[in-house]
Amino acid sequence: MSNAAARTSLPRYIQISEMLIREIVAGALVDGARLPPERDMANSLDTSVGTLRKALADLDAKGLLERVQGSGNYVRHKQDVAGIYAFFRLEKIAGGGLPTAHVLAIDRLAKPASAPDFGPDTEGNRIRRQRYLDGEQIAVEEIWLDGAWADVLDPVGLSESLYHYYRRQLGLIVGRIEDRIGVAPVPEWADGLFRHAVGAPVGYIERISWDQHGVRAEYSRTWYDFERARYISRLGKG
Repeated sequence: MSNAAARTSLPRYIQISEMLIREIVAGALVDGARLPPERDMANSLDTSVGTLRKALADLDAKGLLERVQGSGNYVRHKQDVAGIYAFFRLEKIAGGGLPTAHVLAIDRLAKPASAPDFGPDTEGNRIRRQRYLDGEQIAVEEIWLDGAWADVLDPVGLSESLYHYYRRQLGLIVGRIEDRIGVAPVPEWADGLFRHAVGAPVGYIERISWDQHGVRAEYSRTWYDFERARYISRLGKG
């Protein structure tokens, strides 16, 4: 369990909870595993015991932890957990990792002609970000949110989960996504921002997201470092 760089406005206990959720779902923390003593665990995460206990209480409430008096805290594996980053499919090669982001630019522009049809507005809010897992830079992304959802977006809120921000600030609930995975060259706008040079082939994700009414609301593209991260989608209860 790594101590991720603080590039998020989420409370520290939520950061820890989300990191543990992803490690449990990824299998890095196996079902039945006993977590280290709380004081040792808090020290390894550079946090207080009180903050750690709030994170563990969140896991307990989600059914991912069994707290045995006098014995310790034990992992309970569960796939269908609605964490803040439930739709973030990139993981470290070894699994898991806390996602964070750095906002590069937010612009309201005419939607690109190359984009698929999404939303009723002729304009979109274009968000460009760098993405990290446990503080290690692994991707760059460009997101287009239909302009009907917002005139102005808050860059502070966009440094955490976009879908969490959408729900909390805009009333937009992403109910369905479609991802298309492939390989694409690093875009010119990412020159100097990515470990790979412009034009170099990297992993690529093209996504369309639908709102709670079944209407396309967002289109995004992500270029990721396949040597540091992998795309994972899990189904079922196995």
